[in-house]
Amino acid sequence: MLDVAVQAGPGWGKIEDWEAIATRAVIAVLQISPYGEWIARNLAVEVSIRLTDDDEVQTLNAQYRGKDKPTNVLSFPMVQPDLLDGLANTDDGEVLLGDIVLARGVCRHEAADKGIAIADHATHLIVHGTFHLLGYDHLEDAEAEAMEALETRALASLGLANPYDDNRG
Repeated sequence: MLDVAVQAGPGWGKIEDWEAIATRAVIAVLQISPYGEWIARNLAVEVSIRLTDDDEVQTLNAQYRGKDKPTNVLSFPMVQPDLLDGLANTDDGEVLLGDIVLARGVCRHEAADKGIAIADHATHLIVHGTFHLLGYDHLEDAEAEAMEALETRALASLGLANPYDDNRG
């Protein structure tokens, strides 16, 4: 069982069903990852998503990454990557995979620059953040290319365009 808990702060709008958007994004990632079996197993996997403002994200970014500026998405994995494979065998059946935090202003600005809906860009950022929770990173060029390919595949399964395609729009 997958539990995606979303807390949407002021300014994120009431039109979008953020919980449904986030759940679809997390499921899309899990389905193409080595952990797709978690969806159907008797394992409670929780992902917490906070949609907040730039100031809060800037504070978190400074505190945890030493970068005193807002960023679009932060991920806080709660499970070490080398322990992910054993989660299906956990005794208590509950796992907090981690937290994802999105900055409203940065997200809105990036969506406007790309000419896409805020919900579509937020979906991409949640997909990106979920891959981080699963131990993926993009510090090296090869890692970045692999992660971008997986993100593109997950987004395509949701009917969304490749965010890394410079020829779109």
